[in-house]
Amino acid sequence: MTSARPSPTTEIRLTTLHAMRGANFWSTRPVTRVDVAVGAYDHISSADVPAVVEQLVAALPGLTDHECSIGEPGGFIIRLRRGTYAPHIIEHVALELQTMIGHDVGFGRTRGGDVQGEYTIVFEHRHEQVGLRAAALALETVQRAFSGTLQPSHVALAVRELGALANTPDAPPIAQHVLVGVTGGVGRAECLTLLHEGLGPSDDEHLIIDVAPAFILHAGLPYARSRLAIVLDTEVNDVPPRYREPERARRLLGTVIDAVPRHGFVVCPADAIELQEEARDAECRVAVFTSGDTIPGHALELATAFGRVRDGVIWVEHCDDAECVRVLRDDQPASSQIAAALAAYVLRGAHISQ
Repeated sequence: MTSARPSPTTEIRLTTLHAMRGANFWSTRPVTRVDVAVGAYDHISSADVPAVVEQLVAALPGLTDHECSIGEPGGFIIRLRRGTYAPHIIEHVALELQTMIGHDVGFGRTRGGDVQGEYTIVFEHRHEQVGLRAAALALETVQRAFSGTLQPSHVALAVRELGALANTPDAPPIAQHVLVGVTGGVGRAECLTLLHEGLGPSDDEHLIIDVAPAFILHAGLPYARSRLAIVLDTEVNDVPPRYREPERARRLLGTVIDAVPRHGFVVCPADAIELQEEARDAECRVAVFTSGDTIPGHALELATAFGRVRDGVIWVEHCDDAECVRVLRDDQPASSQIAAALAAYVLRGAHISQ
């Protein structure tokens, strides 16, 4: 490394680190999320620094098995020689460190942040504390590689530490089952209240969970299964700008579908075609709602239950059985009222499996 090259120790920095145990934006598997700022190394790749590849391969020979985007063993090494950047290398090193202690992990993603030089890295873990520590050790390993000081002994010590952590009790997996999970940009609180009212008294307390998009993004779902999921809309306003883009927003909100078992119901807007298709691909049943009277043709093909408004009155129906529920009110979001009425209808009518 020349004297003109900035220090990777000060330039490549960890800014956020946490683990997710439930279904999340990136995966249905437990993952570790680490955000990094790379400073000047946003423009310095592995091909720009002598011996980076050689040091990494000598210390972590298993990297030669990583396929990466090339799609075959050795693909990641090809990427290193062509030139790839610190965040991407941290992802692969974090996975390999866990592999070296016998944990079978392979899923990882690296994406740009909202600010130039900031990145989000997500990778699979089998043990929460191992994943968190692997992130920090991978960062240190990559810093050493870019500074020209990485030795196999450094990695050997890291693997020894991770192996010891792997023998400690892991955080328990999320196992809670709930009745309904509700997400969307607006109207969640009103939907929960209306749904409780629509279901009426019960011997067991109805556990209906309000899941803000920001919570899903940063922590994943707080439950393992829900009999029914409600997506009120496809607009999100409580997350960074990059997650408000239509495709990412849809995937973020669609995380609630990952917790619905086969033949459960997903309630969503009639014009949210991608969510309906995702639900059907997961072998869930679809219930759609609209603030008008007309259901789009595509939704008619996929959905088995509908909620709509006729002459200011909410109607719900399932398999041609229709029911007039209530007058649509002006002081509450229409989506909350119609979605709650539709969800209560399919739950009350035993149209959803236990």
